[in-house]
Formats: sequence, structure tokens, C-alpha cells
Amino acid sequence: MAKAIKDDHRKPAQPDESGDAEGATAPGLPARKLAAAVIDEVLRAGLALDDTHERLAPSFGLDAADAALARAITITAFRRLGTIQEAINARLERGSPRNSGPFEPIMVAAAAQILFLDVPDHAAVDLAIRHLHEDARSSRYVSLGNALLRRLAREREAILAEAVDPFLDTPEWLTESWMESYGEGTAAAIARSHRDEPPLDISVKDDAEGWADKLDGLLLPTGSIRLRERQGISSLPGFDEGAWWVQDAAAALPVRLLAPKAGERIADLCAAPGGKTAQLAALGAQVTAVDRSGPRLRRLRANLERLGLTAEIVTKDATLWETEPFDAVLLDAPCSATGTIRRHPDVAWTKSPEDRDKLVALQARLLEAAARLTRPGGRLVYCTCSLEPQEGEAQIEAFLAGHPDFARKPIEAAEIGGLSEAIDRNGDLRTLPHQLRNETPRLSGWSGFYASRLIRL
Repeated sequence: MAKAIKDDHRKPAQPDESGDAEGATAPGLPARKLAAAVIDEVLRAGLALDDTHERLAPSFGLDAADAALARAITITAFRRLGTIQEAINARLERGSPRNSGPFEPIMVAAAAQILFLDVPDHAAVDLAIRHLHEDARSSRYVSLGNALLRRLAREREAILAEAVDPFLDTPEWLTESWMESYGEGTAAAIARSHRDEPPLDISVKDDAEGWADKLDGLLLPTGSIRLRERQGISSLPGFDEGAWWVQDAAAALPVRLLAPKAGERIADLCAAPGGKTAQLAALGAQVTAVDRSGPRLRRLRANLERLGLTAEIVTKDATLWETEPFDAVLLDAPCSATGTIRRHPDVAWTKSPEDRDKLVALQARLLEAAARLTRPGGRLVYCTCSLEPQEGEAQIEAFLAGHPDFARKPIEAAEIGGLSEAIDRNGDLRTLPHQLRNETPRLSGWSGFYASRLIRL
């Protein structure tokens, strides 16, 4: 179904302008319309879900509750897209109708509610049918959509019982990549973990134990705090005071590997949105944060202001930046982000091997720039939030083969809270989404990260 949506070149769904008072005012309909519009646009154009939701949401005039519902629908739709597609396709004898306008994204959004969300079936079905009526192309298939959704509701338990294949919600190219890289058992564990709601982690300036108590959080062995309950971040103790910031526990590890010292000059390349910059600054380093995106750097600057931290900010393509070498350089390179699928499930459906390979070339150029910016005796940490070895292990092997003036400094388990399972045979960091088990699925796991620590000889 994802391919069918991508190939249907049409305008994305828009807020209702028909003047139909009943359709426009039906409680909950605008939230469903936003969800279908986001699903449609993300799948057709390969855009990021978060950016698409943020761009489209203002046009739908939702209150906080409906905005949260729309986001829950879209996240769930992408997290379980394979299961949803299979359930729909198996119940459409002739397949999805062609030239049916927004029929497919409306069905996907409704199926996500029926199969996986705590939404009354009648509400999901009724509002989807209202939505179908609003477009001349989809209105021809109201009876088909009604029958399909009612059947999904009747057969929900059987559908979920049959969805046992751990790779059902993973595109084929990623399944093949993970099997080749990690073996079938580990690949299956990765895929299963992506079906769970992600944890919410924070990094603190200091007193991790104290803040874990204040926030009723779980203090992880790496020093991050995992919140037990999801709630409004800005309303939590310590937010306004700038005592902490949201940062995945795995994403916090590269700075630990860099081991910054107070007063050291450190460059953070591709720095936005700034979690690692904040870590470095909180440890007393003289940080220069470099990123080519002005808007992303504005977000970084705002984060630093809230936290009461300072850094020099440079808007520049790091591959073209020339300056005096640094004591240490951190390069969190742009990547396919397949290690973040649990948090950003759209990544699985919008990225391709071709996207990955283009990024590999950019990563190599950025590594060259990072090497030039590292002084003799200095440290360089390269990292990506990708599960693909081409963007991690292979990248570093190629770099070391061409740079005899750099050597790997292996990571020791004590540096990452004793979690030896996250260290590979070369002494590099390789976190996997199913690691770091805790008492519940939502309190378990972390992003897939790769990091290598190098010393310039």
C-alpha cells in the first residue's frame, strides 16, 4: 500500500472547505483529517513525519487533545504499517481502488485506531466515512470503506493474533540488511522492539540521583534518567530552571567517550539540535557548535539559553570550515537514522538503500574535515544513529586505512555503565534497540547508535 500511495500523484488532503457544516463540526473529525493528510504526504513524498505534522497542523485548528490524538494516530500507523497494510489488502478482493483520492490514507488512519488505539470502533468508522464523503474521488467508495473498516473491527483479535512475524512491520531492505549484519535472531529482536512505545530519557547537568528521585525516574547505569511516566515535559520540575534536557540515553554516550575536560577547546560538528553541545558545555568545555542549518541552530541557541549554558555557534558546512585545530572533535554525522525507528517509525518507510549510500559519501567527507580539525594528540569521536554498518563500522575501517596518523582507542565497559553488550569486537560502541532491558517494554531499550573513538598520533 505504501507504494500505491506514493505513485498516486495528487494534492494532499486539506482542511474541509466544502461548507458542509455537519462534516466540518463533527467532533474528532479534524484530528482524523490531519492524521490522514500527514500519512498521505509522508508516504507520497518521503517527508519526515514530525516536520509534516508541524507544518500541516495549524491549518486544522485543533485543540491540544485533538492534536495529540492526530499525532498518536500517525505514529501508530507508521509503527504498525506492515500489519495494517496486510490486514487491509487481505480484505480487498480487487485491491485498493485506483483514482480514489484520499481513500488509502483514510483507511490506514482508521485501521490504526481500530487495531491499536483505545478509540471506540464506531467513532473510527463513522468519522472515516464522513471523511470519505468530502472528496468526490473517495466518496464513490464509501460502501467499500465502510465494509472494510467494520470487518477489521470484527476480526481485530484474529488479525493481531496472526501478526507474529517480527519483520511484518519492517521494509524488506532493512530486514535483509539487519539479518546480514547481526544475524536473524538479533534482527528479529530489533524489529520486535520497534513495535513498542519508546522510552523518554533526560540528561542532567549534575546530581543525577537527586533528579531521578524528584522526577520519579529510573537512573540508568550510563547516567541518564528514564522517566517512568509520560507527561508534559515543560511542566516537570527543573525544566524552567534549565536543570536537564531530553536526550536518548544512547545519544548521550558519545560525549562520555570523548571525556571532555574543563577548559578544553572542543568542536561539535553537525551539532543541532544541541543535546551533545549541552553535555560538553555542562562539563566546562569551550564548545564551538557547527551546523549548516540556520533554523536548526536557532533551536540549539534557544535550548542553551534555557539551560544557562554557552557555546560559540557557527553556521557553516563543516566540510568547508577552516580554523585552528581543537583538543577534541565530536562528529555526529547525518545518517539514515535507522537506529531511531522506534522513536521515528516513519524512517523505516521513507528511507531507502540509495538514501543511505548518498549519506555514506557525505559522512566520509565530514570525517576528513573532522580529522583536519583534530590537533596531534587530540581525540575524535565519530558517531551515527544508524544500524547500517556502511554508516558506522565500514566508514571507520575505510578512514583508518587511509589515515595512519589516527588510531582507535577502544571503549571500556566501565565508561558506559558496565554495559559490555554495547561494545563490539573492535572496541567501538554499537547500541541496539533491544538492549538495556528493564521491568517493562516502555522502560527498556534505546536507540541504535554507533561510535568510534580515535586518537590523532
